[in-house]
Amino acid sequence: MKRMSLIVAACLLVLAACAEEPKPNAAAGGGSGDTCAEGNLPLYEDGVLTVATDRPAYEPWFKGSPKDYSGFEGDFAAGVADRLGVPIKWVVEPFNKSYAPGSKDYDFDVNQVTITPERSQAVDFSDPYFENNQGFLVMEDSPAASAATVEDIKGLQLGAQVGTTALAFINTVLQPDKDPKVFDTTNDAKSALEAGTIDVFVTDLVTTVYLRDFEIKGSKVLGQYPKPENFGALFEKGNPLVECVNSAIQEMKDDGTLQDLQDEWLKQYLKIPTFQ
Repeated sequence: MKRMSLIVAACLLVLAACAEEPKPNAAAGGGSGDTCAEGNLPLYEDGVLTVATDRPAYEPWFKGSPKDYSGFEGDFAAGVADRLGVPIKWVVEPFNKSYAPGSKDYDFDVNQVTITPERSQAVDFSDPYFENNQGFLVMEDSPAASAATVEDIKGLQLGAQVGTTALAFINTVLQPDKDPKVFDTTNDAKSALEAGTIDVFVTDLVTTVYLRDFEIKGSKVLGQYPKPENFGALFEKGNPLVECVNSAIQEMKDDGTLQDLQDEWLKQYLKIPTFQ
């Protein structure tokens, strides 16, 4: 009887010890509490928010060096990091590699990536942080400069960057007479436009205006096409950090930060006539 009592007492002690031990937070890699709480964030690298974008990174989306990016998306990512309570670290990820399936060596990517159902099969997106249209960039001294409607554009040689929604827009909406030329980077497409290899470079509206004003002398933006597209931060599929970033984005919407950033960096780029 005495031996039985000792066994029961030992079992009770084991159970008590198990009950007192906190369960680890799987998403945060240990510890307890809210996944999005400071110290519990499921980050790629402990204590720092690793954010990817392409190189070169164009204004007005990015300005300055990767050590201290500003610009609309640079400041947006910094604002997210600030609300999560961690410093930011920038790494390079080519645009057309970002939305490929598989593991990512960063927390999220920001690079004017449009949220689409097709991409969402391979990666996860945050809530939208900006809505943009497509734009048409031509050289002022080319026949394309006189185009006044979408029908006028269909007979021209169009070009776009590989994997972009601009390329999908050309193929599904514009459906031009000639197959579009496809380029690995914006730089390649820009050079083709200047050389006359293509008549029209199709990309997001803000980028077309920036290229006109600062990169391609003698170029002209024909207009914008009313096909709004939402940009989102891109994550590895199943990354629990999406929830935390969405909370930060909502805060930035609610307190006016996102609108302030748009007014500071993008306002001058959005006043372009609609092209029908």
